[in-house]
Amino acid sequence: MKNKSMYLTYRFISVSLIIVGATLLTINFIGLTKNIRSEFVHKTDTRFDNEKLITFEEAMETLPKGDKEQSDDYLLRLTKLISESLLHINWHAEEDTDRFHQLIPIWENYFLYFMGKFSNIPEYQKYHYADYERSIRRGVGICGDASMVMSQLLTQSNIKNKIISFPGHVVVMAQTSDNREIVLDPDYGVVLPYTLSEINQKPALIGDFYTQAGYKASDVRVLQRIYGNSYQKWSGVEHFITNKYYFEKLAYALKWPFPILLVVFGLFLMRWNMRVTSNVQG
Repeated sequence: MKNKSMYLTYRFISVSLIIVGATLLTINFIGLTKNIRSEFVHKTDTRFDNEKLITFEEAMETLPKGDKEQSDDYLLRLTKLISESLLHINWHAEEDTDRFHQLIPIWENYFLYFMGKFSNIPEYQKYHYADYERSIRRGVGICGDASMVMSQLLTQSNIKNKIISFPGHVVVMAQTSDNREIVLDPDYGVVLPYTLSEINQKPALIGDFYTQAGYKASDVRVLQRIYGNSYQKWSGVEHFITNKYYFEKLAYALKWPFPILLVVFGLFLMRWNMRVTSNVQG
């Protein structure tokens, strides 16, 4: 009786492992047919007027620095291009986290999905991607997303930069070819040819640049107040969102191996259980 009970227990465990692994693999395969860029990106009110959103393919083709492109020209072009690669939705006010896939869908990554569903951690309920390609593929974000995208691309091009976070806004500080420091706002698509210290001490300097880019006087006043506040410097995305940065890497690295291991281990346990039970009965 004891042997039969053990056999049934191990059989249940092995079958459960196989079912869970096979289910996750099926979810992954379904994800290969899905697009994380929501169909609603062109059917919604955005934070800014007259926003333009280019396709993922166009963005990935044009975001890297050209072989003969000057660094300073790249800074200008990239700032504008990133603003057109991410639609600035009303991130915090949006109630439906599935509408723009702020909650990462289960078919995209079940680890991130379950964290968003069951961890009660707000950062996973409305998830900001660390990896810039995934962020661009989804096509929505806010200032932090745009700045993380820019920081990674600048680092890839060996351009020194830091992510700068103010209470209420995030931008990038970059070094020009003649070692000058300038501030880039890839969310708004605006380049500020001043040092961070200059802007912080005299926020009125930014006014004309945002106004000429087409932003409202009310937006400019809010930004001037923000730029006058204290700020923090971050040495890249892994410093800016350390825990999420490494968890995201792990979640995508294990997305396929984990369910395969479940199935393999389940089959191994089932075979071992049958062999041991057969020997005992023999």
